[in-house]
Amino acid sequence: MSTVTVTADAVEVRLTAAERAAALRTGLRVPRSAVRSVEIVDDALGAARGVRTGLGVPGWRKLGTWHSRSGKEFVDVRHGQPAVRIHLDGHGYSRLLLGVDDPQAVVATLSGV
Repeated sequence: MSTVTVTADAVEVRLTAAERAAALRTGLRVPRSAVRSVEIVDDALGAARGVRTGLGVPGWRKLGTWHSRSGKEFVDVRHGQPAVRIHLDGHGYSRLLLGVDDPQAVVATLSGV
C-alpha cells in the first residue's frame, strides 16, 4: 500500500514494488513550493478523468498518470478511501489525486492552518 507523507519541503508518494510496476513509475516527490491549492474529494474513483497510463480496476483502484486537456494528474486512489486533490504549478504534473486516511489533516498542513 502506498504512503503519502507531507514534510516541510515536499509531498512524497512512496509506492510498493507492485504499485511501481502498475503505475509505470517510481515514487513521486513534489516540492511544497509547487503546491497552489488542495481540496478534499468525495468521489476519488470518479474524479480521475482522461486517458490513463497505469492501472485502472473499475470500482476498486486507480493508479498512474491520467492525461487530459487540463494537464497530467498523478492518481493513487482506492475504493472507500478518502482523497485529496493537490493543484500544482511549475511541476511535471498539474494535479495529484491521492487517497489518504485523514484528508482534513493533509488540507490543514498544506494550507498552513
